[in-house]
Amino acid sequence: MKIILFDIDGTLIKAGGAGSRGLNKAIKEMCGVDKICDKFSLQGSTDKENFATAFKHACGKKPTAKQFRELELKYIGFLPAEVKRSLKSKNYSKLNGVEKLLVLLSKRKDVMVGLGTGNLKEGAFIKLEPSGFGKHFAFGGYGCDSHIRSEVLKKAVERAGKIVKTEIRPADVYVIGDTHLDVAAAKEAGYHSAAVMDGFGDQKLLERSGSELIVKDFTDLYPWLIWLGLEKDSKGVRRGTYICPDSPIEHAHYGRTGMDLKDIEDNISALREMRRKAVK
Repeated sequence: MKIILFDIDGTLIKAGGAGSRGLNKAIKEMCGVDKICDKFSLQGSTDKENFATAFKHACGKKPTAKQFRELELKYIGFLPAEVKRSLKSKNYSKLNGVEKLLVLLSKRKDVMVGLGTGNLKEGAFIKLEPSGFGKHFAFGGYGCDSHIRSEVLKKAVERAGKIVKTEIRPADVYVIGDTHLDVAAAKEAGYHSAAVMDGFGDQKLLERSGSELIVKDFTDLYPWLIWLGLEKDSKGVRRGTYICPDSPIEHAHYGRTGMDLKDIEDNISALREMRRKAVK
């Protein structure tokens, strides 16, 4: 059984800044400070971490447990209206091709599809509601589970294990995100990692993250299915995509040159053939 965990923001959907606007309003109501999210980056972090950072920027101190809970409730209260605002302004969108992938995966009996997101659970499904994607996710790990992203992923896998009544091996877990922090969390947990470039992540940081697969979006499902081990490509992947380096040396070489060992072997074979013909 393969466990496939999806991030939400920038991976499944783009909510048009609904989350940051909701947090801005919650902080302004509690602390009187406007547009607090302009002071730091929210991408790749959990809601727990972002809420604590926002409160500290606004009030100069960490929130108490009571203040933190109040902030969460205010945020959840503002979020539905902000999602509707994004829809009305046509700033809410699904990542290209992801719906087709979710439908395909949901029909398979050898995979389980879940969420691995920094969003609070309630906030996650508020954001997903307009997309209709919520029906595909029977379990997940959420920002309310931990402020540490890798622990969120582990919680999702734990819940998957309870559903299938068996322990899930790390080698059977595949994490899909859009930032280098998503990749780092997957690696820390010992899981496979892949990333989309058409999200909110920094391209240079993603390219240096060591993700097993990096592609623009889900328009072409073939590389995703190969990475997940659901399809085979006997000729090797040759579409500007790099999948699963066999060793750190190969990975380092690819990072510097964009070439894997198959590229090198093909080039050497071509050079030898040219020399052979030249000798004749």
